[in-house]
Amino acid sequence: MTFLGGIPLKQSTELAQLLKSLDGQKYGAYKRLKGEYQFKQFRLAIDHAQVDPYAPPSKMRVIINRETANIPNDLLDSKNKEIAVSDFLTRAFRESIESFKRNDQYSKSVRNIFIDHCGQEILERTSVVINKHDIEVRLEIGLPAAGRKILGKVAAHILIDTLPKIVADALLYQNMNQAELKNQVTLMLDQVFIREELERRQLVSFVANGAILPRQSGVSDKLLSDAVAFHSPESVEITMTLPSGKTISGMGIPKGITLIVGGGFHGKSTILEALERGVYNHIDNDGREYVITAHDAMKIRAEDGRHIEKVNISPFINNLPGNKDTHQFSTENASGSTSQATNVMEALEADTSLLLIDEDTSATNFMIRDSRMQQLIAPEKEPITPFAGKVKPLYEDYGVSTILIVGGSGDYFEAADHVLMMDEYVLKDVTENAKSIAASEESKKQMTIEGHFGDIPNRTPLKSSFSKKGKENRFKVKGKDTILYGKERIEISGLEQLVDHSQTQCLAEMLDYYQQHLLNDQDTLFEATNKLYDVIEKRGLDAISSFKGHPGNLALPRKQEFCATLNRYRGLKVKNK
Repeated sequence: MTFLGGIPLKQSTELAQLLKSLDGQKYGAYKRLKGEYQFKQFRLAIDHAQVDPYAPPSKMRVIINRETANIPNDLLDSKNKEIAVSDFLTRAFRESIESFKRNDQYSKSVRNIFIDHCGQEILERTSVVINKHDIEVRLEIGLPAAGRKILGKVAAHILIDTLPKIVADALLYQNMNQAELKNQVTLMLDQVFIREELERRQLVSFVANGAILPRQSGVSDKLLSDAVAFHSPESVEITMTLPSGKTISGMGIPKGITLIVGGGFHGKSTILEALERGVYNHIDNDGREYVITAHDAMKIRAEDGRHIEKVNISPFINNLPGNKDTHQFSTENASGSTSQATNVMEALEADTSLLLIDEDTSATNFMIRDSRMQQLIAPEKEPITPFAGKVKPLYEDYGVSTILIVGGSGDYFEAADHVLMMDEYVLKDVTENAKSIAASEESKKQMTIEGHFGDIPNRTPLKSSFSKKGKENRFKVKGKDTILYGKERIEISGLEQLVDHSQTQCLAEMLDYYQQHLLNDQDTLFEATNKLYDVIEKRGLDAISSFKGHPGNLALPRKQEFCATLNRYRGLKVKNK
């Protein structure tokens, strides 16, 4: 007999008998299944049985001993390796479900078995959790019914007959594609090394020669197979020897200000999109496996209509009509320029070291002001200092680098350290050309670089920001781009580096934990964020979940996205300075 905590475990045979006995009963009787059952190779924990066939699926966990799974310990002896293996097992479990769907004998019994979906990125997830003794897989299973009557025999076929086959197929090392598993772990360690090497070499990003950057379409993140492969200009090409023993060459973008220029449709935005996704590690054959960007890099864009709460945007905007204070600027309906200025300042407040900006998604008057407009509008009548005049002091004062995609203005040539041109998806170094143009007398008149950047915000959120009671004091997710606090919407579509619905789900759980346990009217936004991530680092993502025992659909976002989400909550209140 098997025991758990000194209590004898029910056997799978008992679960089978119970399911058959429930056949034909009212659907609510499924709640009698709750508990843990011992199968031959694993335990099945039924944490929550849905009360209605149209309710969200029942929550279950497959718990298999590491000795039974027999995955070599040298693939699991660090956190990075655990994340890589967890991602691999999530994909393997999902693929096993899909393969059974393609088998007519099992297709009906697996169509309601769900596990979290992984994209091209490798994220820290809760779908598969690995600890010292066990591997735990979190599933959702829709229990079958005819109307509102239990189909007990069908449920027994799903849980007793089919599920063990999926478990054996996906979780037993002897049945896995062992070479692919080892390759994923090796790739992950190489990617981690490159990201650490960036800092050692004073770089902000790396793009390997041979990388495939274009995607299949706007709705598919998979590589475009016939695309032109990336190759670095010789002037910025570097070579690394990776922990795997592999030697790799590619473009190393130095700290400072880098422009990527070129005509329309030549690939400028494509390379920026790859760089902004480079904050994550990618799976093999993605094409961007070796596109690695500083983990805290933040994509900045204009975001008309967003909420702003007491943000210091004075480095960019001053002397507003009506003497409106831009040292603590607030609005419920930001313009393009005020929103982009705010997004920069909030990213700096969240401790980003690299800004990624595309002129196509920027406010023109925030980015540039040409010489003719300067002559027409007197300086004292123009409240905006363009980013072109601040990008250099931002790096000199705070060490924050910027990569800019520009095709319509040369105002950044003077401030740039490197200017690279995309020409039919081929990158060329045109720094000398750009500097020569910037040095001409005509160009000098057009651009004024400020001496100092200004102060970065350091705000303290107030507990009164979250004052809802009862059922209204809950966070729910509505798609990838919206979180509901009660009935109040928090729109996060402007956070373009969020890649997964499960990251949004995690943000909702993090907001709930933050307002319940960390908000104290004393800690600054970033201090509280660090405390939140310390909890996750020490106790895992489960620690911040409101559903104890089965948070199977969480994927960790970055600190920058958490801060940005809180900033977009329209009820946010911060201390006056």
